[in-house]
Amino acid sequence: MQQELLKKYAELVVKVGVNIQRDQILVINTPIECAEFAREISKAAFAAGAHDVVMSWGDEQSAHIRFEHGSKELFTEFPEWRVKFCQGYAEQGAAFVSIAARDPQIFSDIDPEKLKLANQAAGAALLEYRERLMSNRNTWCVVSVPTKGWATKVFPEDTEEAAVEKLWQAIFQTVRIGEDVDTVAQWRQHTEFLQKAANFLNEQEFVKLHYKNSIGTDLTIELPAGHIWSGGAEKSELGTVFVANMPTEEVFSLPKRDGVNGTVVASKPLNYNGNLIEGFKLTFKDGKVTAYSAEKGEEILKGLLETDEGASYLGEVALVPFDSPISQSGILFYNTLFDENASCHLALGKAYPTCIKGGEHMDSVTLLQHGVNDSLVHEDFMVGTRDLEIIGTTADGREIKIFEQGNFGRNLW
Repeated sequence: MQQELLKKYAELVVKVGVNIQRDQILVINTPIECAEFAREISKAAFAAGAHDVVMSWGDEQSAHIRFEHGSKELFTEFPEWRVKFCQGYAEQGAAFVSIAARDPQIFSDIDPEKLKLANQAAGAALLEYRERLMSNRNTWCVVSVPTKGWATKVFPEDTEEAAVEKLWQAIFQTVRIGEDVDTVAQWRQHTEFLQKAANFLNEQEFVKLHYKNSIGTDLTIELPAGHIWSGGAEKSELGTVFVANMPTEEVFSLPKRDGVNGTVVASKPLNYNGNLIEGFKLTFKDGKVTAYSAEKGEEILKGLLETDEGASYLGEVALVPFDSPISQSGILFYNTLFDENASCHLALGKAYPTCIKGGEHMDSVTLLQHGVNDSLVHEDFMVGTRDLEIIGTTADGREIKIFEQGNFGRNLW
């Protein structure tokens, strides 16, 4: 039975996720532990008319050995062949699937400075490639399947085999796959709901959002003129409709770079670079993080904020109902792809250029002039709670309660 569901999942990724076009190339970035699923995606892509499917394998265990024994200088380097690989296929119009499945604590014993240097080197080397994806010049989709290290972190009381099986079932549920379910039809219905929410937010043309809850968040976020809310499906520059994240429960936009003030407290741990950052809060003044603390992983948080100038500013604001299916599952996934879809979240670092009118055609200087943040990183962290309240202020001074008790206000649209 699971094999049939796996096949359905692969077809969903190909037909709805990246929406592969005939004679298009598909690149799959995958851990070697996820090889079975990657091969199913490959079969589905060829069946849908792909010209070629290219595998880009990753191995956390080998990466750990490299981080453990390599010098710091090694991590200031990034191989030119990888740059040519990513950029070359992107320029050929390839679609990209990334399978995000890592052990949440694989690098917990690694020098944080090495991790920061590696992240900086990769970010700088792959800047043009990442900008293409974030501007939707290529279709892309991030998905996940269980690995043993990840599953046992999520379900520590179970045997390895039972934990993996439980995580499979949880993932199938979040991506709306079941034995007697028309998955594609369900996804169409779901993305239509998210689009309705985005349309409502765009119609209001909010200039400011005020977040407040009982765990200490009291944050004001200004929104730049011309900002755009998106949700559900997106369109590439060639007009191909695709879904960038599976699962997805969010509508999102970008904040004004220098318009964030106050304090925000994370509501869930953040898995960053194979480390967990827990119990952290950030204080902003004129857009920039001016103070921070964490109960666990503070050095990792420091490294993230110091990646570059833009890493200490926000690049995304995303709204997710507390009663979303992932939240209601009660599972802490320790994987941002899932946890961000259980909770309202923000992102440190680069903003999506598609979230401001004409942004996909602006250069970095022009984007900055429009209040759009730029960075080598884009890292989501969760802020939603059961009692989160978000009040939006419109240009003419009206206040609208967008969120109350952690969910969209009643009768908004």
